[in-house]
Amino acid sequence: MEPINDKFIEMVTAKAEVDLRISDFAPVSMLNVPTHEISRSKFPAIDYHNHLDAQNPGEVLQIMDDCGIEKCVNITMQTGEKAFEIHRKFKDSSPDRFETYAWFDWTDLDSENFWQKSVERLEKYVEAGFCGIKIWKDLGLTLREKNGELLRVDDERLAPFFEKAGVLNFPVMFHISDPDAFFLPIDRFNERFEELAAHPDWGFYPSHFSKDELLMQRDSIFKRHPKTTFVCAHLAEKSENLAYVTQLLDENPNVFVDIGARTAELGRQPYTAREFFLKYSDRILFGTDLVPEIEMYRLHFRFLETADEYFDYPSHASRQGRWQIYGIYLPDDVLQKVYRENALKLLKR
Repeated sequence: MEPINDKFIEMVTAKAEVDLRISDFAPVSMLNVPTHEISRSKFPAIDYHNHLDAQNPGEVLQIMDDCGIEKCVNITMQTGEKAFEIHRKFKDSSPDRFETYAWFDWTDLDSENFWQKSVERLEKYVEAGFCGIKIWKDLGLTLREKNGELLRVDDERLAPFFEKAGVLNFPVMFHISDPDAFFLPIDRFNERFEELAAHPDWGFYPSHFSKDELLMQRDSIFKRHPKTTFVCAHLAEKSENLAYVTQLLDENPNVFVDIGARTAELGRQPYTAREFFLKYSDRILFGTDLVPEIEMYRLHFRFLETADEYFDYPSHASRQGRWQIYGIYLPDDVLQKVYRENALKLLKR
């Protein structure tokens, strides 16, 4: 075998983009595998997790009709009278196609009788026809007491609120953390480096709290209030570890999970994910947490309904990581529950 000479090395180097930035790297897969384009969900679907405040109801309805989405749940991020205006905007547009989740209001946290007022607000949301209320990650991460200490997720002063939600059969959704990678250094070992480099404010490293501690506080609430229905958004913030979510659901029959913005994690562990969906088909909610678009919905359908290999996952403008996903080809009875029936159980209070 002849040694590689300098001329050959020079020729190969000239052809390669040796200074290519990783952000510009967009490889085209050479795989030749079956593909299935699913234009509409196999069964009518309810998107149980979305944020539509800035959307035009008529335009969203057109996308829903094109894709087979029966109903969409808008989790408003507004509080006060603005939240009621958003609720009316979508209900007036199409009463049977939109529902609204309220957003927990912390604006007057330091005011007198705040905790009792939170219970009273809850009652007003129920009376107005909202379908649930969401507690976001400012609880545990940024909200502070007057003395400067972080407000704990499991603060006992919230107990009357959770108890009242149980009495009124009003689901409480939790999103109090973020992906595991967001709690790690933004370095060459972080699998979501590009996403976090573009949005460094999304990262929580270094911090004086841990994700495990936040989840431990949240999970203790489920056990303290067994008569209250809870929805853990984003696979309980542990889509990277379905064994954790399995234990959570086993120990807490009052907990549901949604899959919003987590097909990227689920689709790269298709064997484990499929087993999880089959086992907990009665407790998983279809949700997207992505701007309503036809292609976005169709990628979800492809993930849930087909055995396709190595395809794009639905995502925000910035992809979560450099990987592709695989379909989990769920059977019809499971699809019906995940797409629609589980959501109806919560919507028909």
